[in-house]
Amino acid sequence: MKRSTKLGLGAAVALLGGLGTYAATTSPPLLLSRLDAVMGGGRGAALVAEGVRFGSQDQTLDVWRAETAANADRRPVLVFWHGGGWVKGARQDYAFAGRAFARQGFVVVIPDYRKVPQVRFPASVQDGAEAVAWVRDNIARFGGDPQRIAFSGHSAGAHTAVLLALDPRWLKAADVDPGIVKAVVGLSGPYDFYPFTTKRSIDAMSHYPDPKVTQPIERARADAPPMLLVTSTKDETVRPRNAINLSRRLKALGASAELINYRGLDHEEVVMALSVPFRSRGTVLADSVAFLERHLHPQR
Repeated sequence: MKRSTKLGLGAAVALLGGLGTYAATTSPPLLLSRLDAVMGGGRGAALVAEGVRFGSQDQTLDVWRAETAANADRRPVLVFWHGGGWVKGARQDYAFAGRAFARQGFVVVIPDYRKVPQVRFPASVQDGAEAVAWVRDNIARFGGDPQRIAFSGHSAGAHTAVLLALDPRWLKAADVDPGIVKAVVGLSGPYDFYPFTTKRSIDAMSHYPDPKVTQPIERARADAPPMLLVTSTKDETVRPRNAINLSRRLKALGASAELINYRGLDHEEVVMALSVPFRSRGTVLADSVAFLERHLHPQR
């Protein structure tokens, strides 16, 4: 098994070298998605809707599901927001994440959202809420169960996922019942980062009159949906204390919160581990799926 994994990574490196200028000018997540497809990540997963428009700001989203799924199915739904420090990233760059969870039986929605400097907080969260409204109204057409919806995301996307789940004002503003979310998986997300010290957080958040509104940890509540908060020991972009502090706060309030701190992974490697080329780096996919399956059991 180890040998086949090493061969796969070697093939990925060789392919990277052969791509030349394309690799140098393509976003790393999009390049990873291409490598993931070449190395078998696309087998068993299908992109069933691409660039679907939603919301008042004319944003777009993609929908992934298993190739064997049917429109009449009622599969659990995962809304996944990509990262990028609130300034970059696009839904199509994270096809590897959509495929990974689709192959595990989820209907996966990956929405875009507006970025800094064109907008600042709370635009990304408002766009996220409107994506959830679209999911509620439309996901059954793609074989998803609107009664079994979970949120996830990486980095800035995890901030959106967790804040939407903790602070009901944003979903209510989009005419969505905050109880719609049944579980949350936050990957390497910033949840406790005030005062703002990085350029990206300053640019995205510092203008807002009440900084506490930007901080998921300040919205922690006893009746929060179950959360899996993932961090890693070598994350120097979003420090592990973000997940650790939020996990402790939720538990102190009596909410259900689990923490995983992967040894040896950095910020990017946590989400990269969802892909076929780097899945051997960590059990992020398996741990996330196990958590989601526990909390998205079929309604009886």
